[in-house]
Amino acid sequence: MISAKIVGLGKYLPPKILTNFDLEKMVDTSDEWITTRTGIKTRHIVEDNTPASFLAKKAALQALRRAQIKPENIELIIVATITPDCQFPSTACFLQSELKAYKAACFDVSGACAGFVYALTCAWQFLKTGFYKNALVVGSEVLSSITDWQDRSTCVLFGDGAGAAVLVPSKEEGFMSAYLGADGSQADLLILPAGGSRMPTSLESINTRLHYIKMKGNELFRMAVRVMVESAEKALSKAGLSSKDVSWLVPHQANKRIIDAVAKRLGIPEERVCVNIDRYGNMSSASTAIALCEAWEEGGIKKKDIVVLDAFGGGLVWGSCVIRWI
Repeated sequence: MISAKIVGLGKYLPPKILTNFDLEKMVDTSDEWITTRTGIKTRHIVEDNTPASFLAKKAALQALRRAQIKPENIELIIVATITPDCQFPSTACFLQSELKAYKAACFDVSGACAGFVYALTCAWQFLKTGFYKNALVVGSEVLSSITDWQDRSTCVLFGDGAGAAVLVPSKEEGFMSAYLGADGSQADLLILPAGGSRMPTSLESINTRLHYIKMKGNELFRMAVRVMVESAEKALSKAGLSSKDVSWLVPHQANKRIIDAVAKRLGIPEERVCVNIDRYGNMSSASTAIALCEAWEEGGIKKKDIVVLDAFGGGLVWGSCVIRWI
């Protein structure tokens, strides 16, 4: 049975940093309130009109260099994003052009904060069947472009960034299992209401600020903890493992309290949980990708370690991957 493994990781954070103290000057909030409720201290924000493909390219090039694979040899590009360059063509196509990776098939995955996990699972399936010989998977987000900077309940949460992974087939068991879930009946808990065919752009939709993220935080918090725990447990069970076998939990970085609650319920100690939300905030699909990259860069992830990616986001969607690092 052929599986897949990650042979290169990369990340990119735009240089501009927005602190909680900066936000105090913009809306009625405080560093203490933000830190206590979310665990966030700073986040990175792009300059105006910087597209998701620009961030994706930076992260992708680093991952490709580390994988020692030239862009022109990439066969599949998947970009996970909810902030695409435009509705069509896909951001993956823009990235392909920037990389000059013209052999690659390209598509986007709109899985919100679980997008990177969804995209990795897709790439793994293509590789295990022999359909492609390699894949570039990127989570890239410019959430500042859809954040309502007048809404103090949401503007403190989000940041911009991109993370990338290069996958190749493997006779060893790298990717061991995955579990993906969704509940579309809960879509209104986290949504960008306007701009699609359900609510086309109009003067009214612009004036009522419906082109920005809307979130019901309390309901989302409770559901996030429950399904992230269930998702990780189901993925581990499919791999014949339990939470006791986990070397590293790489959760979506939405809220430090959510991360702590998930880790506690899974019985995974704090020192084995990857956390960077304090520096970057919630970067949707890029969060898990960047957290994984940093854990590897810092030398935490070792050969044979069991790594669990666990994410949850608007849709509602959720998913987990179990990877034996090889």
